[in-house]
Amino acid sequence: MTEFTLHNADSAPEGSRPLLEASQQAFGMIPNLHAVMATSPQLLAAYQQAHQQFLQSTLTDTEKTVVWQTINQFHQCHYCLPAHTAIAHSMGVDDAVIEALRAGTALPDPKLQILHDTTLALVRDRGRLSDAQLAAFFAAGYGNQNVLEIVLAIGQKVMSNFTNHLAQTPVDAPFKPFV
Repeated sequence: MTEFTLHNADSAPEGSRPLLEASQQAFGMIPNLHAVMATSPQLLAAYQQAHQQFLQSTLTDTEKTVVWQTINQFHQCHYCLPAHTAIAHSMGVDDAVIEALRAGTALPDPKLQILHDTTLALVRDRGRLSDAQLAAFFAAGYGNQNVLEIVLAIGQKVMSNFTNHLAQTPVDAPFKPFV
């Protein structure tokens, strides 16, 4: 098996150094995911950009959490599940939502459940939704922009989830309580 380096600002390729510095400033640390991704400055840059764009989406913090964790659960990402649990707590997401996502049980809000179901269907069926699935999504109050924002999140999470599978990224200390 190939071992991946957990880079820091000194060991990273030149193109990744400013990206890791940005991670340090944003998170107060360099998350191990970013440290692994730094091996490819292009991947780290694309991931950071996708993350920033999704943060600016029209979805609420709770809805973003539903989308992220649905994708993380589907991909069984050992790193992103606890990381996004910590992030959800920092965003003020309701504990009942966080626990339902972690346990794979029904969400306490029907609109969030539709968001979860739609995200799961998009990931599982590779972007194909039936007319009935789209109709249910739209009936819940979501629109075309929202479904495309889910596609953005899927791209972001594929980058992180697949990297974590390949590198067996160690979970950072702040996220370990949520493993």
